[in-house]
Amino acid sequence: MSTLIKVYGFHLDVFEHVNNARYLEFLEQARWDWIEQHLDFDWFKRNGLALVVANININYRLPASLGDELLIDCDVAEVGIKSGVLSQKIVRKKDGALISDALITFVLVDINTKKALTLTDQLREKLEYVRQSS
Repeated sequence: MSTLIKVYGFHLDVFEHVNNARYLEFLEQARWDWIEQHLDFDWFKRNGLALVVANININYRLPASLGDELLIDCDVAEVGIKSGVLSQKIVRKKDGALISDALITFVLVDINTKKALTLTDQLREKLEYVRQSS
């Protein structure tokens, strides 16, 4: 599944390409789409849990410009005991050029205590299933 984002003027900086901070927003939007497709958001709410970004490593490969249509993919790269890693890529739709790629480390957090938890067996199994079916 890919998220499609069209680049508008408000995404640009003074150099007329997408501002670096906007890529983080694009990646986040794609992660929300990915969560809606693959995970049960209501399960997290019912159990007082949330997936929280702990680290992002992003590479900016090529600039994106006004009018570009960008496809953003999200895949499970790793599933650990206390964290997982998502791999995301942003490509320009018209030519498939890699614009940016990122590795996002996430943890499971108890929303009441704000403390990171061990990934539940149920969540780990679901993430492994999604990873293997990608």
